[in-house]
Amino acid sequence: MADIVYPNGCRPLVEDLGTDELIRRLKTLANVLQTMDQDDNLYQQYIPLALHLLDDFFMQHQSRDVQLLIACCVADVLRVYAPEAPYKEQDQIKTIFKFFIKQLHGLKDPRDPSFKRYFYLLENLAFVKSFNMCFELEDCQEIFQELFSTIFKIVNDQHSVKVTNFFLDVLSPLITEADNLSVELLDLILINIVEPHKSNNKYACQLTEQLLTKTGDALESTIKMFFNRALVIDKPNTRLSITNKIYDVIYELNRINGDLLISVLPQLENKLLSTDDGERLKATTLLARMFSEKDSQLSKKYQNLLKIFFGRFCDITEPVRVKCVQSSMHFLLNHPHLQTDITDKLRLRNHDLDEMVRHEVVMAIVETAKRDFNLVLEAPDLLDIVRERTLDKKYKIRRDAMNGLAYIYKRAICEPNDLSAELKQRVDWIKNKILHGYYKVGLEDRLLVERLLITCLVPYKLAPEERMKKLYHLLGDLDANATKAFVELQKNQMKTRNTVSDWIKLHHSKEFTPRVLNQLSAKQATIAKLLPDPLKAAEYLTQFSNHLRKDAQLLRCINIVLKRDVSCRECADTMGVLLKKLGAHVHSNLYYNTVKMLIERVASVMVDKESIGVLISLIEQCIEGGPMCDEIGISRQEAGERGLKLLSMLSYVFSAHFFTDTSLRHLISLLSYENDYVAPLVLKTLTHLGRYQPLIDDATPVILNELAPVCRDFALIGTPKQAKHAVRCIFVNSQSSAATDGASGGSGSASTTTQTVHPIFNEIIETLRLKLTPNCEYQRTKIVALGHIAYNMPQAFLTPIKNMIARRIVKELLIQEVPVQRDYELPEESDWCAQEELPPDTLCKLDALKTMARWLLGLRTDEHAAQKTFRMLAAFVNQRGDLLGQNRLCGAEKSWLRLGAACAMLKVCEQKGVGDQYSAEQFLQLSQLMADPVPEVREIFARKLHKGLGRSLPRNCLPLDFMGLYVLAGLETDRKLQDLVRHYVDTDVNKRREYLKTVAMTSPDSSTESQSLHILPDYMLAFAIPVLVHDPRFTNHEDYVQLRKMEKCLRFVLEPLMAKRESFVHSFYKQLLQLIKVREFSQGSDKRDNYKMWALCDLAMYIIDSKFSPFDGNTTTFSMPLALPEMYYKQPSVANFQNNEVYIPLDVYTVGAKTSGKGGPTATSRAATATKRPAEPASILDDENPQENKIFDNIRAADTTEPTAKRTRAGAATAKS
Repeated sequence: MADIVYPNGCRPLVEDLGTDELIRRLKTLANVLQTMDQDDNLYQQYIPLALHLLDDFFMQHQSRDVQLLIACCVADVLRVYAPEAPYKEQDQIKTIFKFFIKQLHGLKDPRDPSFKRYFYLLENLAFVKSFNMCFELEDCQEIFQELFSTIFKIVNDQHSVKVTNFFLDVLSPLITEADNLSVELLDLILINIVEPHKSNNKYACQLTEQLLTKTGDALESTIKMFFNRALVIDKPNTRLSITNKIYDVIYELNRINGDLLISVLPQLENKLLSTDDGERLKATTLLARMFSEKDSQLSKKYQNLLKIFFGRFCDITEPVRVKCVQSSMHFLLNHPHLQTDITDKLRLRNHDLDEMVRHEVVMAIVETAKRDFNLVLEAPDLLDIVRERTLDKKYKIRRDAMNGLAYIYKRAICEPNDLSAELKQRVDWIKNKILHGYYKVGLEDRLLVERLLITCLVPYKLAPEERMKKLYHLLGDLDANATKAFVELQKNQMKTRNTVSDWIKLHHSKEFTPRVLNQLSAKQATIAKLLPDPLKAAEYLTQFSNHLRKDAQLLRCINIVLKRDVSCRECADTMGVLLKKLGAHVHSNLYYNTVKMLIERVASVMVDKESIGVLISLIEQCIEGGPMCDEIGISRQEAGERGLKLLSMLSYVFSAHFFTDTSLRHLISLLSYENDYVAPLVLKTLTHLGRYQPLIDDATPVILNELAPVCRDFALIGTPKQAKHAVRCIFVNSQSSAATDGASGGSGSASTTTQTVHPIFNEIIETLRLKLTPNCEYQRTKIVALGHIAYNMPQAFLTPIKNMIARRIVKELLIQEVPVQRDYELPEESDWCAQEELPPDTLCKLDALKTMARWLLGLRTDEHAAQKTFRMLAAFVNQRGDLLGQNRLCGAEKSWLRLGAACAMLKVCEQKGVGDQYSAEQFLQLSQLMADPVPEVREIFARKLHKGLGRSLPRNCLPLDFMGLYVLAGLETDRKLQDLVRHYVDTDVNKRREYLKTVAMTSPDSSTESQSLHILPDYMLAFAIPVLVHDPRFTNHEDYVQLRKMEKCLRFVLEPLMAKRESFVHSFYKQLLQLIKVREFSQGSDKRDNYKMWALCDLAMYIIDSKFSPFDGNTTTFSMPLALPEMYYKQPSVANFQNNEVYIPLDVYTVGAKTSGKGGPTATSRAATATKRPAEPASILDDENPQENKIFDNIRAADTTEPTAKRTRAGAATAKS
């Protein structure tokens, strides 16, 4: 102790001192040492003191203050004696720096009273670079690791910038001045920049980032060596923490200091091309993130690596492709120069076999649009990709594609923006595409379209004027299919509203008797079918029904929503109140979601009384051709007509919203415009309103009095369309509600016994009686007016109408000779033209044919008039449109006239009574329109036939006989037309089968069995066979070419019937065909007709047996007695006639190969003696015979045939086999 020299003012440090005294003496010493400057020789005498401070007594003292002061003194000793420290032994140096590291823990809490002295220690160590002494130690890395670990642990948010900088000053030299850096220390540094350390200690991460930035050059070689071993040699050091996070480390290093990876990133090419799926996925994920980040320059620096990365868009594994597609959004947003490449890759993946990849393609583009709307708007290729996915087979993808397109449309069209008209035009197709989604079979797609209509296409939250402008724009230039979808959507919602209203009314019952509960259950079952997953929906509807019975406020809310004249705001607010009562709006609350879906379907939030008034004003401005057309975005030529069509449709669905005095008077004022399209559409709108509530019942009948004179003028001196709608409008609006209660559901006319005849009809009839003369002014208009009055009020003007029909229509027009010289410009030499191009006299004849049909439909039961009319109409058909055979009409006129007569026959046949008076010969003559030489005639006739068959089953539609006419479409040469007719057949077959299922469920008793045969589509075969027998192209039942043609025809109608095994009853066909084979053809006495008929039966059985055996499909035995219509089949003259022969060549057709009954033919019975004929491929392929048309030559109008038998509505008499 005597050898130790202390600086002036410092007292000796001995072990027997108390702690407080020791601290005081150490503070004095520390202060003195702080004042000393560096000098190589001045302080040599204090070396023993410096060594004395390392005594275990001091360094292991129990007092933290003592240890801190000792550390400060030793640090100052190192500073004063630098660079030659008095400590030479490695153990001493190691002990000193571990002691320093231990003391640095005191920096953790800046609020510690001793923090300033800890800070001094840190500052001193940083300034002097004291830890550089450790480089001389063999195990210096151990000390460095401990130092780095300590500093990363203690750094926190309370440290000032100075403290952080001194940390960096302590650590940086240990990296920059080291000869080599251990990977363990690198692991200790880099682990801080990746998860979970990055989040758990973000201040250590920040310090590490600063350290990497400051020491990047020194670390580069070590980092390169580490990644070379991990990525290239593929021998990573598993003891390191960052080995499992190597790709995260690369990403963070690139973000912090990209220069560190100049030699590392190219090595990733190997990983992108690795055979290990997991490695490729990790490398792809990393590079997708790095390349696509904002301000990233990697795509320009590493173009080869980018090219290889783009190749991963076609990777064999789905997760890799998904990652690539997910990154495309960031590429599009952050790197415009790569947009073309990314678009090409997305287009490629748009057709990926994996649904997740296709879904990610859609979401990438949609999310891009949400972040940078203009980018997607200016890239039509991206929108085309999304458009394609609206047709995806997976609903999830279709849904998100539709949602994305709807969002883009809403942003561009419905929200305020500064987009140019050109850009807006680019997305205008979206509305068509969304509404086309309503044609999808799935109910989810339809519900989606309904929701998008009111949220995006016409947002219900807009003010009335803006909302109507958007609705007007939406309907302004929709294509035909989208317009039909919009109309169908509104009709379906109206039907749903009516169904739900009926269900809700039952909840107002005072007592819930078993009868009421059964009605509730039946309605719930119907409503459940209007929602996805009907079984689940039924369960939640039952729960909702119970809720309604218990909660009166909930019931009031649903009544308000369903109110016919509810305003949009009231409906939306009430929906909010109602839904709050159903629980939390979470995805797992299926009850809430089901009821919400139902409420959205029935809510009327698009139009109300206020918005209808606004819409009428907008339409008027567009009719005038003002600037409103440009504001709405519709061409001035179409704006007015489009608007009135929209108004007409809305009047059908939302009739209640039109009944304000202002709206009604405004509508009538529109009739003053002279545009031809205005009056018919306005009158049609008023007719719809009259069906909902006749104007005669309104509180202000003066409106009807104002309307009547206008309609009278339209009926007499207007256009044919104006006359048609004027008569309808006044008739419907002049029938009181009491009168219309007995109206026919299909016709919309009042019961003939309760009709109210408005006085203007007397004026019109009197004028027609006096002025309807040949070639009079407005002749066509008067003919149309007469027809519609005859249809709606036949009994009111029975005698005058009958006289005018007989004299003015038939005698003076239809059967009048065509003059040799005509003053009209005839259509060009062609068999077809547009109807508007026909001469006026021919147009009058066409309307005269319609007038006769309407007259019969109005009479309903006048069989004698019907028979005479059918004879005349059939003559037009039989004479190919030239009734008198003068050959003075051009081809187009003949085509239109025979088509008009045929369509008139179809229309009359829809009405029970008069529609049952046609003869078999007339029916068979009518069938030839399906094989007419003019394709337009065939197409229009087939469309009318389908429309008549599909009209409200079972009463107001064509009888089942007419489904047999479809059979001739099997020889249709126009593939497009044949496909269209095939669609008609499928639709009609399915509709009738669905109707029978519904009847069977609602009326399980046998009372409906007798009627089912008249609806059963399978029974059409009984009518198809006579049509083929009568066909002039079938003359020889043994001719191979003709049999092939007949086989085509039969297959055309049988294949839709056999399409569903569960609906196909083999025994029915077998029984039906066996019954036909023991009958004779009733039309004509030629035995060859019988052979043809029986051959067709064998051919039909061959077709059926080639697809089904008796044990295939529905094995139910058809037990109902079958009856054949006597119009086409008669009992043979031979008693107990049996027919077991086969009438088709068995060397071609193997009838009975699968089934053979007693006495029936076998496949070999006649095949052994049959002589095979050489094939004639040219004639088989030629379905058209130019000689066939000669059958129509020299046929005159004289047709005196009478119906063979009075028919039931089904067209079948009860004939027993």
